[in-house]
Amino acid sequence: MVDSPEAIERADGDLDEVDIDAPTMPPGLDGLRAKRDAQRGHPGFGALADRRTVHLRRRWDGDGDEPATYFMEVGSDGRRLRQVELADDGTALKSGPNDWTFNPPVVDLFDPEWADKEIHPDEFEAVWLRARHVDSE
Repeated sequence: MVDSPEAIERADGDLDEVDIDAPTMPPGLDGLRAKRDAQRGHPGFGALADRRTVHLRRRWDGDGDEPATYFMEVGSDGRRLRQVELADDGTALKSGPNDWTFNPPVVDLFDPEWADKEIHPDEFEAVWLRARHVDSE
């Protein structure tokens, strides 16, 4: 999150303001608005929004990485707070913001895709407690 007064002042002169209700959007934003409009009609739209913390479980099978199940604790801005990568062989590695070079928002809490991936906080904590820290390999 960019919230330091210095960063805001530095960016203030370089950023164009966009009216998100305008009939046309700048390139790049038009596709995002169309995607959001399509999501609105699906069950689960916005189900996770306005929460301080959400716990999720998601299977990942692609992009050259070994298949694994990811357990994530996500803040209200969609950024990971804590994460456990559970490999198919049972290896569980936990990590947090200090372990990540970059921590952009990874979850759009309005996206209905995430609603059925929510888990109870106790399930996340159980996996977190049995995992070893990523640096302890």
